[in-house]
Amino acid sequence: MAKQGLFVYKGRDNAADVSFSSGECAMTTASSGLYGQVSKEAKFAYGISPLPYYPDVTGAPQNTIIGGASLWVMAGKKPETYKGVAAFFKYLSRPDVQSASHKRTGYLPITIAAYELTEKSGFYKEHPGTDVAVTQMIRKTTDKSRGIRLGNFNQIRTIIDEETEQIWTGKKTPKEALEAAITRGNEQLVRFQKANKS
Repeated sequence: MAKQGLFVYKGRDNAADVSFSSGECAMTTASSGLYGQVSKEAKFAYGISPLPYYPDVTGAPQNTIIGGASLWVMAGKKPETYKGVAAFFKYLSRPDVQSASHKRTGYLPITIAAYELTEKSGFYKEHPGTDVAVTQMIRKTTDKSRGIRLGNFNQIRTIIDEETEQIWTGKKTPKEALEAAITRGNEQLVRFQKANKS
């Protein structure tokens, strides 16, 4: 597909997102958070659908593993600072605030109440597919789909990016790149294990 120009690698993370919203690319797999950009910038009709799955896999479909941004609070501050942080988090957790954010950005609402408020407002009917991220998250959860528990995950993700880039540029066969990713990934797991012995 790459040789035919049907698949074009645009870079890591969300570097390819603009290719879809500009109309250059016909199909993309992206974060639900791309909805905010597409809804503002796309000058064409588009659809949102769930990720494909193999129906012959036992228990399919399963939930999608969550990703995305996080809010962090630093330790060592004065008590009044944490009162402000708590008030801010309380505000962000309000169903109306979460629903508005979810509608604007496409990111998941963090509470059931926010999801229900969004649904009750008619947003999902008016904007088909905007509930895909939510429905994918609440599918059957298994030990394997509960979430990523992988030591040195960021380093391993970079290794996978590097090795798949070798495939896209034709410098390695898929088999060579996957074998290299396994070897390099296992080295990271050994490092993680040594650094975290209890």
